[in-house]
Amino acid sequence: MATTATDTAIRADKILLEIVTPKGTALSVSVDEVTAPSVNGEFGVLPGHLPLLAAVRTGIVTYRTGSDTKKCAVGAGFAEAGANKLLILTDEFVERPSIDPVVVRKELSEVQDQIAKTDLSAPNAEEEELAEKRRVMIQRENWLAAQLELYGDPPPATMRPFEEFGPTPMAADEDDAQQTEGTES
Repeated sequence: MATTATDTAIRADKILLEIVTPKGTALSVSVDEVTAPSVNGEFGVLPGHLPLLAAVRTGIVTYRTGSDTKKCAVGAGFAEAGANKLLILTDEFVERPSIDPVVVRKELSEVQDQIAKTDLSAPNAEEEELAEKRRVMIQRENWLAAQLELYGDPPPATMRPFEEFGPTPMAADEDDAQQTEGTES
């Protein structure tokens, strides 16, 4: 089938949004605009976008075709944008109809209980293992919270002072020790 000038013009005004998981292509749709979460904040892609590579954080992807706006939740991954395509590679993907809020809330509660029980004051060899286990649990917590947000019933916000971008617990303890030493002089 031959491509006409009209077909080319229509495609030039659209973006092909593809979300791919290890299970295969989860979503492939032609859209007018996409907004996705990155580790540095949200970013938007319109037709004609300059090339972009971004690390995607767990959150909500919003896409619009005409006046119809849809959303889905994605886990952490990577995005590659170009003039007429946005490809998101992620381990997790879900659309609203697939979410059972009762099951998600129950799992979220279990994960939050496990996080609360994680003791980071263990000896050094165990501390690294526990910190990694806690990091994985926090990632799971974020994924479950994103699902509930997509469903329209987000959980209350949680504050984790030592999560990914904050100071490490050890560094904070050293700062306290230095401040204490400075005031004793």
